[in-house]
Amino acid sequence: MSTEDRLKATAKNVEGKAQEAAGNVTGDPEDRAEGKAKQTEAEVRHSAENLKDKVKKALD
Repeated sequence: MSTEDRLKATAKNVEGKAQEAAGNVTGDPEDRAEGKAKQTEAEVRHSAENLKDKVKKALD
């Protein structure tokens, strides 16, 4: 798996958590929703990378 892709996914997750927290503090439901969406995107990216690793391992 690409370390760079994992780092990008982790950064997106952190960004999403921060945005969700900011939305909670300010009471902005749009920020909360966007933050949760970014976290979901990061989870999908991690899952894709895990799948790539499993396929590569199976082929080796």
